[in-house]
Amino acid sequence: MPKDEYKNLKILYVEDEDLIRSNAITYLNRLFYNVYEAKDAIEAINLVEEKSPHIIITDIKMPKMNGLDMIRKIREYNEKIQIIVLSAFTDTKYLLDAIDLGLAKYLTKPIRHETIYPLLVECSKKICEDKDSRKYLAENCYYDTIHLVLKEDEKIINLTKNEQEFINLLCKKSPNPVTYEELQSYIWYDDYMSENAIRLLVRDLRKKLPKNSIKNISRVGYKIDLIS
Repeated sequence: MPKDEYKNLKILYVEDEDLIRSNAITYLNRLFYNVYEAKDAIEAINLVEEKSPHIIITDIKMPKMNGLDMIRKIREYNEKIQIIVLSAFTDTKYLLDAIDLGLAKYLTKPIRHETIYPLLVECSKKICEDKDSRKYLAENCYYDTIHLVLKEDEKIINLTKNEQEFINLLCKKSPNPVTYEELQSYIWYDDYMSENAIRLLVRDLRKKLPKNSIKNISRVGYKIDLIS
């Protein structure tokens, strides 16, 4: 990637063939810090909801649900995500079906570095130039969901990994609350989330944000109110 800021983007690769997926993940890990993989469309949809990737690279022919139907479901609630389709299909029907899905590109297999790399750079540039990535908590304070930084008066405020993931989730869900269950799966994964751990996380993050930014919703979770 020509710019370090591109490396923070989250990439999801969807492919049912293990060897192809493994080779692709190895390649993508050289370019990006956050690369996720799914072996089918159902797993991919769950990862989109959980991880909010910026770019999806997907095959078409997969078990359970094909790639185009998966994209249709994702497009119901996310029109901005950059999607690259990889397929052995050259059939006109698939090409025509793909046109209305807002794809970044439809590439036929096999995929080579000289074809996929420029496209990844192009997608990354579009994403990083999108000003909607700045989520304002106050006139002088915002969190950038692309560069994953919190700034106040244009000065970076250091965040721990858990604080970064927490504020990212709060901004993504705003104005709706983040539930305790979502915190468990998004930040702690399979580890046990104690009441004390979440209390300390909220306390420490509140110290770095404008006053009253994080609100507790009794028996539900937490929410953050963004300004226009």
